[in-house]
Amino acid sequence: MIIANAAVPTLGLVDTAVIGRGGEVADLGAIALGALIFSFVYWSFGFLRMGTTGFVAQADGAGNEPEVRATFARAGFLALGLGVILLALQKPIGFLALKILSAGDGVESLARDYFDVRIFGAPASLMSITIIGVLIGLGETKILLWIQLFLNALNIVLDLLFAGVFGWGVRGVALGTVISEWLSVALGLYLVFRLLRKRHVDDEPFLPTALVRSGSLIKSTLVAHRDILIRTVLLLFSFAWFTQQGAKFGDEVLAANHVLLQFVTFAAFFLDGIAFSAESFVGSSVGAKDLARFNLSVRRSNVMAFVLAVGLAAVLALGGKFFIGGLTDIEEVKTLASSLLILPVIYIVVGVWAFQYDGIFIGITRTKEMRNAAIVSTAAFLLLSLPMIARWENTGLWIALIIYAGTRSLSLVAYMPRVRLSIAAASEEAPIV
Repeated sequence: MIIANAAVPTLGLVDTAVIGRGGEVADLGAIALGALIFSFVYWSFGFLRMGTTGFVAQADGAGNEPEVRATFARAGFLALGLGVILLALQKPIGFLALKILSAGDGVESLARDYFDVRIFGAPASLMSITIIGVLIGLGETKILLWIQLFLNALNIVLDLLFAGVFGWGVRGVALGTVISEWLSVALGLYLVFRLLRKRHVDDEPFLPTALVRSGSLIKSTLVAHRDILIRTVLLLFSFAWFTQQGAKFGDEVLAANHVLLQFVTFAAFFLDGIAFSAESFVGSSVGAKDLARFNLSVRRSNVMAFVLAVGLAAVLALGGKFFIGGLTDIEEVKTLASSLLILPVIYIVVGVWAFQYDGIFIGITRTKEMRNAAIVSTAAFLLLSLPMIARWENTGLWIALIIYAGTRSLSLVAYMPRVRLSIAAASEEAPIV
């Protein structure tokens, strides 16, 4: 799961590397800008993955195979619908995105070319998000890994062909990514349908239309998606606030913070791997109404996450200055980032619980609690950051960010006794087999 998760964000990285080796500065800037736009857009639709994982895992644990297929169908139809809406609104979306992320005329023109081509991969990308959700929910992470490896290998080949051999530049890179996305979603659909066919031993039709169209199930799905969307928007806003406040201290502070946040992001890929696996295990145990298995899944995944976080923090603490030097050769930025290195180290150890408990609550589809935790932690961050900035400047901003992560974690942990009581009550109602 960790390897598959680390492969997800590499499409934009591959595009950047291919253009960065043979293109102009404006081409590279356009790719960076375009990749940022699509990362933001697709991350906003992350509820398609999170909601799907929780519902699938619980249906799997309950042995309810028709609901596993129905959940995938509902998520798939929603993903395709949203993808078509993105295509229909591509002009205003592209215009607003490029206005917000302002750049020079040359870069903006090329970024628009990139956007105009790559947007046609939107339905495939959103469908891929739901496929990832199903595979995580069923614990089929090896299949997910093969899909991600196929996607990235094909993208590398097509980028080199279109941009390197044919000389199509930015448009060629975007076209290579779009083709990779569509062929990968075709492979993913084939593998998921084959998997679900093997599991189809019940008397219901393969596509249980009555379940797919169930008003109550559609409502619960949309409510979960709404809560996760609010949580995601608040998360994005919090890090945007952090960046914006840091920018007030000048370009060197902005650059140093950006470098240090790369370490936080890198650590998140590893920690999310364990959190994603926890989603499958705790969701399955809740579906089976098995409190003992739920507690075991929480305990073991928490231990693994903590050990991994401490290990990552130790590596950063010991080798951070070397890593900083690998990301920038600007002495002022290197010196400033090195002086602040302890802060992202602390963030990783404190923030692990935000990642981990997000995974647990996604698995049990307690999305209201996730939304509430995001609201409380964001409010705390905004209220504390300003006086801390006034007192300790950029260091105060980092301390407020650490408190933000800690508040998210504690808010979710506070709900756990209630969660265990509800699972225990369900377990007592379950028939003894």
